[in-house]
Amino acid sequence: MGITSIRLADDIDKPLEFLASKLDRSKNYLINQAVKEFLARQSVEESRWADTLEALESIKAGKSIAEADVNAWLNSWGTGERKEPPK
Repeated sequence: MGITSIRLADDIDKPLEFLASKLDRSKNYLINQAVKEFLARQSVEESRWADTLEALESIKAGKSIAEADVNAWLNSWGTGERKEPPK
């Protein structure tokens, strides 16, 4: 386990101290949880960005589906004659 020192502003430290006491957890535990959640969100954002770049490249390559075809497919949902997804 790595050790990192941080300085917390009073407006962060005091509520953190209160929360740690309230939850019967250490500030260290809460900080670790916050960092884990932040890193998980960043990973999701990076994945979304990669998907966006891939989609843009697909569009540039001329691989797209007409809006009317997508709408016709979506409008068929919940009917007795559901259409196949457009390609």
